[in-house]
Amino acid sequence: MDGLEAIETASVDELRSVQLSRLKDTVRHAYDNVAHYKASFDAAGVGPDDITSLDDLSKLPLLTKADLRDNYPFGMFAVPRTDLVRLHASSGTTGKPTVVGYTQNDIDMWAQVMARSIYAAGGRKGDITHVAYGYGLFTGGLGAHYGAERLGCTVVPVSGGQTEKQVTLIADFEPRIILVTPSYCLNLIDEMERQGIDPKATSLEIGIFGAEPWTDGMRAEIEARLGIDAVDIYGLSEVIGPGVSQECIETKDGPTIWEDHFYPEVINPETGELVPDGTEGELVFTSLTKEAMPIIRYRTRDLTTLLPGTARTMRRMAKVTGRSDDMLIIRGVNVFPTQVEAEILKVDGLSPHYVLETSTDGNMASLAVRVEAAEAGTDTTAQVDRLTTHIKENVGVSAAVVIEPPETLPRSQGKAVRVIAKDPS
Repeated sequence: MDGLEAIETASVDELRSVQLSRLKDTVRHAYDNVAHYKASFDAAGVGPDDITSLDDLSKLPLLTKADLRDNYPFGMFAVPRTDLVRLHASSGTTGKPTVVGYTQNDIDMWAQVMARSIYAAGGRKGDITHVAYGYGLFTGGLGAHYGAERLGCTVVPVSGGQTEKQVTLIADFEPRIILVTPSYCLNLIDEMERQGIDPKATSLEIGIFGAEPWTDGMRAEIEARLGIDAVDIYGLSEVIGPGVSQECIETKDGPTIWEDHFYPEVINPETGELVPDGTEGELVFTSLTKEAMPIIRYRTRDLTTLLPGTARTMRRMAKVTGRSDDMLIIRGVNVFPTQVEAEILKVDGLSPHYVLETSTDGNMASLAVRVEAAEAGTDTTAQVDRLTTHIKENVGVSAAVVIEPPETLPRSQGKAVRVIAKDPS
């Protein structure tokens, strides 16, 4: 791959024509080969022949993670198992894992959209690329790896963990690009400083951050401390993995969705009804080119807004503000971890390392915010007061703020765990 693909800057009419043709093929493929889709489409009184425009997609039923789990392990596949070249799966920490299969064509498409993503982020052929996403059943590491190779980069497949070694490799191999979760990047920055390395003096120029929600305040923190351009990548294994959308380095105004492969909708998470572009809601995706496991109107649970294209013809998505299933309800107020993160980053003297603890006394939920001080041995009374006030005024809940000494909260080795449910004492 060398340069933009023609479809990235095609006219909207041309893009919509490609989408409709691929949508018709995908719906037919799913209906003919996946029992779940045939049953759910029949129950809704709609079939492949009813899809004559992109607007007709909304006639089809929504797909949930529970549907995928109900068809564990291979019930959602639209090709014979012997045609699969790879399987990925979720951790299954809240039930049966969701299993995703890929044909060779799926792997090739995934590599291509990831290469497109890294190019949009500013990566180029020959760049040394440090991949610190986890490898294995998680799609992050291998997705980034294949895409970087497709672009022509030199890949350092480090995976997560071994933080001291990662810092050594960054110093010795001098990568230009790092792909990593934002929380683990902060861990790497802290380790650099512990080793006496100035993070801004490293070879890194571009960071491609995903796998967890993060705020623009977190972007500013990382860019200031590491001296890089920090851009957002989005994906999820059920849709393909990383590379569903990517923020372009020239605009840094939200990830561009690769709409020739993944068709987006946004719905009201309570009613399931479509909302107009520009209105926040739950992101829903339909795959347009997947063979092994076509996805029709999959509820991602991620909350965002669809926006017009800027650097590319395709629409953008605003930064994910949270997940509808990660929302906390504290004394009747809806709270997302990213809202609290934004307030923490406004207070001087606090680090971006934090955890939210929830507890319930009877029917009443309470929230504690544990956050590290930026420096040891300082009086944090003023920071406690400021953060408590910020959260009360801007998030709308009362929280017990506890400021811990530096390097005392658990460090992420991949995706950050931001919320801990505590049993009442």
